[in-house]
Amino acid sequence: MRILILGGQGNLGTQLTNILSPDHEVFSWDRTDLDVLDYPLLQTKVKELAPEIIINSVAFNAVDKCEDPNQHPLALRLNSELPGQLADLALVLGAVLVHYSTDYVFSGTSDKQSFCEQETPNPINKYGETKARGEHEVLRRGSEGLKYFLIRTSKLFGPRGASPEAKPSFFDIMLEMSQNKEELTVVDEELSCFTYTLDLAAATKRLLESVAPSGIYHLINEKPVTWYEAAQTLFKLKKKEIRLRPVRSENLLRLARRPKFSVLTNTKTKRLRSWPEALKEYLSKNHEI
Repeated sequence: MRILILGGQGNLGTQLTNILSPDHEVFSWDRTDLDVLDYPLLQTKVKELAPEIIINSVAFNAVDKCEDPNQHPLALRLNSELPGQLADLALVLGAVLVHYSTDYVFSGTSDKQSFCEQETPNPINKYGETKARGEHEVLRRGSEGLKYFLIRTSKLFGPRGASPEAKPSFFDIMLEMSQNKEELTVVDEELSCFTYTLDLAAATKRLLESVAPSGIYHLINEKPVTWYEAAQTLFKLKKKEIRLRPVRSENLLRLARRPKFSVLTNTKTKRLRSWPEALKEYLSKNHEI
């Protein structure tokens, strides 16, 4: 299959490129290849390429910056408008669209901690709002005949992408901070699931090569956990002694509220392994445990 990956040098895009290229004709474009917000150019180049599958791994995912009135318009364009533009292109070309969304489209309470694929989004921050609007754009075209996979995921970790803009994951940040500090403060809330980018890319490939119907899919590594509990597991695997101090979300000065519970439940496809198992693999390959 001829596959176009947008955001191809990001953390997820790099792994998608690596796993799909051996078996398919893959074109992996990043910001140096195309400004995705130049919609006339986007339409021209994508129509010229005529891919059978369009994978959108582009996102504005700086959660706190989305609250900034100066940054919010860009978040809207990347997270809300762009999926609609790509959905229109996929409809014209008869292509399949793969679009990634987030657990932050949900709020969650102690009475409602987990969400299946068909739950109604109810975001509590601007980032979640922009991603929910992007979902709506894809789903609306789905009612017009678009073949799509809308994949929700959460807390990505894995190797850094090829792009200089690729951000380190929570685990990489924890390891780096532990080099110079004897104690780390970590939020012991915000229960959700971590997702290993290699596993997410492989699961995406399985969906594309299957006869799975269009729809929303939740792809996450199993075993919900808080940030604090994840840090405990990280340093246990690393066999590193460090003091961890648990705090509440409210103790951190952050512009955006985070859902305290946003566990994604996968009810529609093969479940991924647990995140501690995936983390152990990641550390053994990248951090010498």
